[in-house]
Amino acid sequence: MDKNQDFRPVPAEAVRAGESLVLPGGGTAVEVKDTSTRNDDFGAPALIVAELSNGDTVTMATGSIVYVEATGAAGVSAVAADHGSPEAVVAQLADAYPASTVVQETSSRLLRGINLKSGSNLQDLHHLAVTLLVDHGDTGNALTVADLLTVLPFDGNFGRWKWIEGALAIAAYLSRHDDARSSAYSAALRSADDAETDPLRAKLAATVRQRQLNDPNVYDPEIVRATGSGNKSAEKDWRVLRLGVLLYLRAHGGSETLTRSVLERRIESELAALSGLNNALGTP
Repeated sequence: MDKNQDFRPVPAEAVRAGESLVLPGGGTAVEVKDTSTRNDDFGAPALIVAELSNGDTVTMATGSIVYVEATGAAGVSAVAADHGSPEAVVAQLADAYPASTVVQETSSRLLRGINLKSGSNLQDLHHLAVTLLVDHGDTGNALTVADLLTVLPFDGNFGRWKWIEGALAIAAYLSRHDDARSSAYSAALRSADDAETDPLRAKLAATVRQRQLNDPNVYDPEIVRATGSGNKSAEKDWRVLRLGVLLYLRAHGGSETLTRSVLERRIESELAALSGLNNALGTP
């Protein structure tokens, strides 16, 4: 790699069109024109194929770490590219939403310094992305904030991963009109599925995961109780949790009982219900 260039490491499945990828052996980075995913014989994402602007293709194993130019990432918002730090993104959002208590409180914690290995910082960034989507309908900035997490690989720590996974689910939905990009987020989200290396434990984990996918907890009793008692604040909290489950299910590819198209309709319905609750609660 050119020592005078600024590069950042990303999982292969997070490489997107428009980014400049460092080629095997180093040297000058080349722009990626398109990416596609190839599955193994069991249907799991195995290889990422990048088509480059010079006509070449590069094949990368899912989960492997590659390098892209830090200032050339198309998948990161112009705000992040121009200002170069997560704190800069958060600071601009704090300026954009001075009346939002949640944005202001969350931003004030993050602006003390963002450590992407800190579970609490990951939680705050995830919460900020959810707030922008649910409370303000700001899909562009919600994706920008989510993208601060989507480049982080699974490192075996499920406590931190759940916030990254949530951000990947949000990003996969918000980029659904760009198949390649949305698929890359989904592939990254599923990377933790194969974390268990013991065959017996892996088989058991897969069985449990499929059961959870087929019969997920979408908080029906809690929402019914909150609705019946007229507690709109509690209803909103439970519906936000339900939305997170639906987004995860969609990004994971649906299940035997819930297809992706059904999940997308349910997500749209949930966002509409949350919008109505925001109006009733006077959410700024």
